[in-house]
Amino acid sequence: MKQIARCIRRINGKRDGARRIGGEKRRAENAEQQQESKRGGFSHWIQADKNNRGPAAGATVPGLRAHECYDARVPAKKTRGRFITIEGLDGCGKSTQLGKLASVLRKDGINVLETREPGGTPTGERIRSVLLDSRTAGLSPRAEMALMFGARAQHVDEVILPALAEGTWVLCDRFTDSTEAYQGGGRKLGSAPVLALHKILCHNLQPDLTILMLSDVEASVARARRRNQQRVPSVALATGSQPADENRFEQESRAFFQRVAAAYKAIAKREPERVFAADARPAPDIVHREIVAAVRGRLMGGKGTSAQ
Repeated sequence: MKQIARCIRRINGKRDGARRIGGEKRRAENAEQQQESKRGGFSHWIQADKNNRGPAAGATVPGLRAHECYDARVPAKKTRGRFITIEGLDGCGKSTQLGKLASVLRKDGINVLETREPGGTPTGERIRSVLLDSRTAGLSPRAEMALMFGARAQHVDEVILPALAEGTWVLCDRFTDSTEAYQGGGRKLGSAPVLALHKILCHNLQPDLTILMLSDVEASVARARRRNQQRVPSVALATGSQPADENRFEQESRAFFQRVAAAYKAIAKREPERVFAADARPAPDIVHREIVAAVRGRLMGGKGTSAQ
């Protein structure tokens, strides 16, 4: 019996000791948690997160540095691409310069998408064929503007915005400035309806840089007419069908194109931070170097490879 009594006392002693150790451990943990809370610890960080403010100043997660705490919550975002448009009268060399600029940017390691307006999507290209074909007759100025914006709204939603979100640089041959110049100026509809429709239908998307090719009106229009007239027979010979000649606007009067050119200059004067006016009359290589210098200076901090 004495041995049994000694065993019971020994067991009770160990149990009491375990209770003391457990109590001391819990008290230590509580004290540590209180100190952590005073320092803006995990519970403070969680509360800040519930309020959608992110971690409060000085807040940390136990075991993580401050920047690790932030990185654990927020996934890395892709850098938005740049949106560059090129504008001017038909025949001023826009398409040539857009292609040369795209080539330089690709050499700099930039992912580039080249596109155009009206067009850029299957729907937009069908609208383009209506707008530019000289066989299209009786189209009112407002209907013309509406078709332009129909193609553009589709282009923005389907092509431009997704590409920019992926970090791609988008180079677009014409954008809303063309509508303000041709329909607002040339068709005398004014700038206000153009800018209002752009805000409503195109998310008010603004280019990071617009290159405006300034050229002689008569020379540009004559060049565009020759180009389109040469294109039709060659395409007809290759396909056996009569293609759209895209010569509808080139049939307009000299006064029409003078109004278009004046509207372009007014846009450049109104938004000099966005619009870079380039003299399109020198040789293409000279114009190209000027454009590349402007793109690097305004969007790339002067960095990049050769302009060739």
